[in-house]
Amino acid sequence: MKKLIMAVIMVFLLSSSFANATANSNVEVLVQDKMSVKPEDLPEPIKSTLSAGAYAGWEITEAFLITKPDKTQFFEIIVKKGSEMSKINLDKDGRKVE
Repeated sequence: MKKLIMAVIMVFLLSSSFANATANSNVEVLVQDKMSVKPEDLPEPIKSTLSAGAYAGWEITEAFLITKPDKTQFFEIIVKKGSEMSKINLDKDGRKVE
């Protein structure tokens, strides 16, 4: 009897795993290209936006150029002020990107 119960449990687990694998096979993976950029090499409009806006006085700690699968690009900028950190996405013209 124990062997029968164990066999039923194994079949159930295997069929559940197979169903999950089948369901997950339809997942589309979007890959973004992320390239590091030196803060001093950021476009001037981005530097102006950061120095004059709500992030004036914040230090740029990291910056990346992100290329999405549709080939559009934006800059992901990590800024810090004291112990507070924030991530900002801006296009090459310094406009916010969601």
